[in-house]
Order: sequence, then structure tokens, then C-alpha cells
Amino acid sequence: MGTGFGHRLVEAGDKYGRLCVGIDPHETLLVSWGLSPDVKGLREFSLRCAEAFSGHVALIKPQVAFYERFGSAGFAVLEETISALRGDSLVVADAKRGDIGSTMQGYAYAWLDDSSPLSCDAVTLTPYLGVGSLQPAIEMAGREGRGVFIMAANSNPEAEALQSRTLLDDGDGAPSTPSDTAQAPTLAQFMVDECARLNEVPGIGHVGVVVGATVKTPPVLDHLNGPVLMPGVGAQGATLEDVTRIAGANAHLVFPNVSRSVLSAGPDVAELRKRAVELAKHVI
Repeated sequence: MGTGFGHRLVEAGDKYGRLCVGIDPHETLLVSWGLSPDVKGLREFSLRCAEAFSGHVALIKPQVAFYERFGSAGFAVLEETISALRGDSLVVADAKRGDIGSTMQGYAYAWLDDSSPLSCDAVTLTPYLGVGSLQPAIEMAGREGRGVFIMAANSNPEAEALQSRTLLDDGDGAPSTPSDTAQAPTLAQFMVDECARLNEVPGIGHVGVVVGATVKTPPVLDHLNGPVLMPGVGAQGATLEDVTRIAGANAHLVFPNVSRSVLSAGPDVAELRKRAVELAKHVI
């Protein structure tokens, strides 16, 4: 296989099972683990997760917001956590960054450049200034053998209400006629199709999407040729059967994301690892 992100992720999935485990150190979980809801507790929580999952799970996703809330001290813990996670497992920073021009370039350097202490194998991005606005991060990820996951059909109800709407614009600013409405893509499908065009390369592309397993009318993923991160399994109500249904023809590229259903097994490192490994075995 090649050395690009898509290839490395498939290899990790073949080795450990196609599962992404989130590290979400929100206050309720810290307290339930018997930890203080401060930077000290944040660090202990994160390093236990790193010990439990690194080298045992294909993809690990720290949620940046729970570190950012503590300012520079939180980012220092995140840097330490990312460092502890590096190895056979791949790491995606759930940062959901999105902007234009030099600002997007700055985000790309922060999360995807080797010189940054926050550098990960991939980062989540928000495309609502246009997929083209993310080009600095997409290009850097490609050069560095890393990846991006672009929000397309998120699992929360508010997102689905927006992302399931059809586009009545033919692309040049002229509105479509009512008769064209049935053929118009949803906003989610439009995002997936934009990413598919960026993945028209030999092998597996590095431009992934996020598609929630709870989405009632999901976009078609058959032609994406890139990885799919699929949240919503477990506590949010979706099942692994939903993942299989939405994955379509390219199930080997789809990685369901679980957080609470694994983290609830803590604080014991062995129990956390056991829960994650067991779940990964059930992903078809």
C-alpha cells in the first residue's frame, strides 16, 4: 500500500478494526472517573486514554474544545496527549477549523505541519465558507501524507435540518426551475461530491468526510474514494447496522466514531482498552 493518509488508515483498520475512539474529557466524565474537573484531571484522563488506546485502536480523536477551555495550560496537555498517541494508531484532531486565505493556512500549519507540537495525522474541517476555502489545509495534508475530514452530514438534529436541504442553484448563480428540484443535490451530497472530485487520484484519496450514523437521508458515499468518519454510534442512538447501511459499497473506508460508550468503561486502563477492542471486532 501507499504512504498517503487514506492508505495508512485502511491499513490501521485492517490491523485493529475499523473504529475511531474519541477522547472527550468533559467535566461530567472527569468527575465520574474520580478526577478533578481542572487541568490536573484533564491530564490524567487524557494520558490514561492514550495508554489504553494507542497501538490498540485504528483512529483516535481528541476533542480539541475540552482542552481549549483551559487556555494555554489545556493546549499543553493536548500537545502531551498527541505526543503520547503517536505510533501505530492514527490521530485526528477534532478541531472543526474553517476560514479563508492566510488564516486557513495558519490552521493548516497548526494541525498538519511536522514542525507544530499539535500536528496530527488528520484534522476535522468545516466547509461552510466553501470547500475551496479549505484548500490550504487540503493541499498541505496531501503533501505531508496526512488527511482532512470535512463536515458533510453531521449527527445532531440542527445540522441535519440544514444539510438535508436541496440546492436550487445550478452553480453559476442562476436558480433552478421547480422541475429541477428532484434532481438537485442536498447540501450534504454537494459536500461529498466536492470532496470526491478532490479524491480523483490513483489509490485512496486523503480528503475524508464526516457523515453521522443517525442521519435519516444520508448522502451517497460510493464515489468518494476517501475515508469517512461516522459519529452517532452508541449514546446518540445509532447502531453498527446503521453504519453498514450508510457505508454502501466502500465499507472499508468508513470508521464509526464512539466516545461515551467506550469512555464509560474508565477509569481503569485495561477496561477502557477491552471495551474499545471488543467494539472494533463488531464493525463489519
